[in-house]
Amino acid sequence: MKKTSGIFYAKILLFGEYSLMCDSMALSVPYTHFKGELSFINDEKYTDQEFAAESNRSLDGFYHFLREQQDNGSLLFDIDLKKFKSDINQGLYFESTIPQGFGLGSSGALVAAIYEKYTVNRINHNVQLSKEQFLELKSVFAQMESFFHGISSGMDPLNCYMRNPLLIKPDHHIQPVGIPREFSKNGGIFLINTGKPGKTGPLVSRFFDWCKNDQFLHMVRNEMIPLTNASIEAILKGEIGEFFRNLKMLSGFLLQYLKPMVPEQFLDIWKKGLDTGTYYLKLCGSGGGGFLLGFSENLEEARAMLNEQNVEIIPISKFH
Repeated sequence: MKKTSGIFYAKILLFGEYSLMCDSMALSVPYTHFKGELSFINDEKYTDQEFAAESNRSLDGFYHFLREQQDNGSLLFDIDLKKFKSDINQGLYFESTIPQGFGLGSSGALVAAIYEKYTVNRINHNVQLSKEQFLELKSVFAQMESFFHGISSGMDPLNCYMRNPLLIKPDHHIQPVGIPREFSKNGGIFLINTGKPGKTGPLVSRFFDWCKNDQFLHMVRNEMIPLTNASIEAILKGEIGEFFRNLKMLSGFLLQYLKPMVPEQFLDIWKKGLDTGTYYLKLCGSGGGGFLLGFSENLEEARAMLNEQNVEIIPISKFH
């Protein structure tokens, strides 16, 4: 049996979707419910053969993308492309339970796996990294993931690679952090499955087009970013009242100004949470489908209210 890479988990960007591209803080955590690893077709295991074959074809496209970058001298890291191509020809694919297009970092986990297995003199995630090493990894991962999305911050692969909650600050300093669990006696964080995948590339391009409008960019910088940063600071400090005050305003901002990123059938559900204060929703990744992210001071009350609207929640973290 051929030796493969380690396991890489999904990620959840709790805060920083879109605003990260305009230098806000961001907070990303690994989500161990979904995971992926490099494997080989016919590697003495049962799997979806069509999925494996499609993944293998995608990796071949990824190889040619990296080869082109290497040939024109723009590749930011040293990778053994000869070995990568040889393994692809032998049936390499990414065995993954991470849903694609759902904002949980499916491409990020793949990029992290490729980097770990094929990079020459890679930066080891098991050691304490300097600011410069974090920035180097982020730049490398942004370049790699751009194959899948056109534009990437590099944060998804970085979180998948480090396997720890990560805080990124406006000065580009990145550090592992802990989130206090004694935060709210009955509260928690949950996901809502919208039932369809989203497409990151077109939505990110749309956001950048909006940012060319001075008025919209002003709102992002003076409303969205301060609310994002304040929410992150409050959750890391365990300040529940301050956290939910900022979160409510951030949720309202997203509903008003990033409405095209919210699936239409969830607009009223999103608004009901705001109106009642029972739960607050936000985007999980770029939106347009995939999962929505929810927060509540009372998880069971939120579950009951959403069940009444024929919406099931997936709890991902309780605050106690």
